[in-house]
Amino acid sequence: MACRRRRRRPMSEINVVPYIDVMLVMLVIFMVTTPLMTQGVKVALPQAAARPVDTANREPLEVTVDRAGRFYLNIGGEPDRPIDAGLLVQRTAAILRHRPGTPVFVRGDREVDYGRVVEAMVLLQQAGAQSVGLLTRPPAGGH
Repeated sequence: MACRRRRRRPMSEINVVPYIDVMLVMLVIFMVTTPLMTQGVKVALPQAAARPVDTANREPLEVTVDRAGRFYLNIGGEPDRPIDAGLLVQRTAAILRHRPGTPVFVRGDREVDYGRVVEAMVLLQQAGAQSVGLLTRPPAGGH
C-alpha cells in the first residue's frame, strides 16, 4: 500500500471561516443590544429659518397639542375633536400600517407644558413612527 503524503498548506492560506463566524455572532449581539441602550425620543429639531418640509407626495400626519394639553389628530372623521392617548396610538398605528412612510409631525402650542409635547412624541413612537418632526411658524421677518 502506497502511503499518500498529505500536502501541507502554506502559511499564506489561513482559514478565515472561524473569524467570519465570530464577527457574525458579534454583529447579532450588537444589533440586539443597541435598541435597548437607546433611551428618549429622537427628534430632528428645526432651525428658526428652516425650509418647509416637502409633503407633496403624501399627506402628513399631524398631532396638535393645544394650550390645555389636549391631543388632536388631523386625519380622521373629526380633526377638531380632542382624542385621548389610547385612541391617538390606535389611529396612528393604523394609519402607519396602511400608509408606511407617512411624515409625522407634532404641532405644540407655545404655552403648553413641554412635557405634554414629549408625551405626544412618545405616543407616536409607540404607534410605530420612525421619526417625528416639530412644526414651527417661520420668523415674523421671514428670515
